[in-house]
Amino acid sequence: MCNLSKRYGRIRAVDDVSFTVRPGQVTGFLGPNGAGKSTTMRMMLGLDRPSAGRVLIDGVRYPEQGTPLRRVGALLEARSAHPGRSAYHHLLWLAQSNGIGRSRVAEVLTLVGLASVARRRVGGFSLGMVQRLGIAAALLGDPPVLLFDEPVNGLDPEGIRWIRELMRGLAAQGRTVFVSSHLMSEMALTADHLVVIGRGRLLADTGMREFVEANSGSTVRIRTPEPDRLRAVLVAAGVRVEAAPDGTLLAYDSEVARVGELIAANRLTVHEVGVQRASLEEAFMRLTASAVHHRAESDPRDGGNAVGDLDRPGDGDSVGGSGRPAGGARR
Repeated sequence: MCNLSKRYGRIRAVDDVSFTVRPGQVTGFLGPNGAGKSTTMRMMLGLDRPSAGRVLIDGVRYPEQGTPLRRVGALLEARSAHPGRSAYHHLLWLAQSNGIGRSRVAEVLTLVGLASVARRRVGGFSLGMVQRLGIAAALLGDPPVLLFDEPVNGLDPEGIRWIRELMRGLAAQGRTVFVSSHLMSEMALTADHLVVIGRGRLLADTGMREFVEANSGSTVRIRTPEPDRLRAVLVAAGVRVEAAPDGTLLAYDSEVARVGELIAANRLTVHEVGVQRASLEEAFMRLTASAVHHRAESDPRDGGNAVGDLDRPGDGDSVGGSGRPAGGARR
């Protein structure tokens, strides 16, 4: 995408964003609530018109793809299937409207684990089952490009592991996989590359490892029989130090070489020195701290805050590969 922008009145939901999603890897799309993720993905699929800029898929805008379901599969809103239809007939309708054979419907139902409930009405499905149906619809045209918005919603641990392996497997086949998620621990296991936006602007476009290293300070963990003396030496050198629950000392924002030199110069005894890397979540929070639109006060009785997604003012149901297609045909 190139210089992509979207305005809603005076609100700039997406502000001059440019990045490229490459094949053969899983690209994670991250941002705080209201960052513009859903709006960006809708513009990628031609569901929202950009105020400026453009999105090209293999050099062509999505609405101009001759066979869109064979080119792009998308999951933006899983509950777009009619509740009165069976899973089989929902996919069959999509297949027939795009020239895709019945045999492919059976294939994707088996692939997502819904073959045994294919004739049941979607209205009686759990959220996890509906999510699997949306993924089946995205895969229906066997496309080289796949877009997933919060694909793990409603899935149990086994389902989360399944979708992780599915996405990595699709990327290993040379496909382009673009996935938005709030589940940082899962994104850390799934994505190879990250695109991060905040307040509609691009904040990062880099590899997973590079992102974590660039947005987290170095923490050195030291195990020593002389913790008080070591703490005094480090504090005197301007190093921020804390004691961990297991008795080790944590030296923040300091290189391990410098800590080692201070230990040697003061003839301190240590049993272990190692570097502790920040998690993806910690690096993400540090980078996006100033880009959070809505921040709730934590209840001391509560472990944290619930996270929603209010990317687009007045957002209704999004329609992607799991909803109405833009036409097209498959072999």
